[in-house]
Amino acid sequence: MIEIGGWAPAMVVLDAMEKMAGVRVLQTELNDRPGVCLKLLGSLGDIQAAAAAAEATASAMQVAVIAHVIPAPSPLGKAAYEAAADFNPLFEQSTVQYPEKRMKNESQAPFAVGLIETQGFTAVFEAIDTALKTAAVEVLAREKLGGGYITVLIKGDVAAVQAAIDAGKAKVEGLGKMIAAHVIASPSEGVLSLLPK
Repeated sequence: MIEIGGWAPAMVVLDAMEKMAGVRVLQTELNDRPGVCLKLLGSLGDIQAAAAAAEATASAMQVAVIAHVIPAPSPLGKAAYEAAADFNPLFEQSTVQYPEKRMKNESQAPFAVGLIETQGFTAVFEAIDTALKTAAVEVLAREKLGGGYITVLIKGDVAAVQAAIDAGKAKVEGLGKMIAAHVIASPSEGVLSLLPK
């Protein structure tokens, strides 16, 4: 279990974990605090390596994280930790996300994904408008988390996405609170499987 404040940091952490160890996403749950709970499966050694990667990545991003490993979880606990499908009408989206196969025969995407997450809609929309005017990138999706947190994802080549994210990030000040602004080069299969539609 990895709990982290923000959808964008959760995707960056997931990418690092999948690139470090042989783990797969069971599901994610969204809520106001701490934000996102990633539930992963794998061998004990891989899960431990993934948890260490999550802590190191979150520390580098200066984001609080709870990384906890449950060795050989009891089958009787499945009803507690594996959430049923849920829909939040306020956010008009599911709060439980299941990985969905997006690409065939590839473990990583041949493009970069950029994420800008803010607390406040005006800030993220200004940031994305600036990003789109800065470089040849396209909007992939957006994700609402609650508490005014919203993430917009862009796609393109690494240099374009980095330039767009840097330009967009600079526009947030005074309009809202910056939560995260990151670029994931060649996002992992798990990240791609959780991208909003």
